[in-house]
Amino acid sequence: MAKENIINTQKKIKVAFICVHNSCRSQMSEAIGKLLAADVFESYSAGTEIKLQINQDAVRIIKDLYHVDMEKDQYSKLISDIPQPDIVITMGCNVNCPYLPCKFREDWGLEDPTGKSDEEFIKTARTIESKLRELRDRILSKQIP
Repeated sequence: MAKENIINTQKKIKVAFICVHNSCRSQMSEAIGKLLAADVFESYSAGTEIKLQINQDAVRIIKDLYHVDMEKDQYSKLISDIPQPDIVITMGCNVNCPYLPCKFREDWGLEDPTGKSDEEFIKTARTIESKLRELRDRILSKQIP
């Protein structure tokens, strides 16, 4: 009897990184998520408001650290512009985010590095990287449905 190839018909989990302006932390999370966890989940970012462009310090730091050009495939988006997420990660904006239906929600409590030193941007990027690796592991181990 020949072995059949089994095609995984499960859709990838959709993770939305949400912040007020979708210009810095959420964009960094989307970029790093696409780089480090694309095999496990799809990364999206959005905000309750938008800016004309992604924070240029964030763009530069992500390019320097991860060799990813956020401006190539990313832009500031509203929550209504992204697919319905399974997981919502808020950045810690100290505002009440609008209700966004999901299976799991978590707040990462990240300080906004906007207007601060490169060291603060690097610290934020490394914190996001660590949290993304942890999120990926929790999804793979079924700790998050």
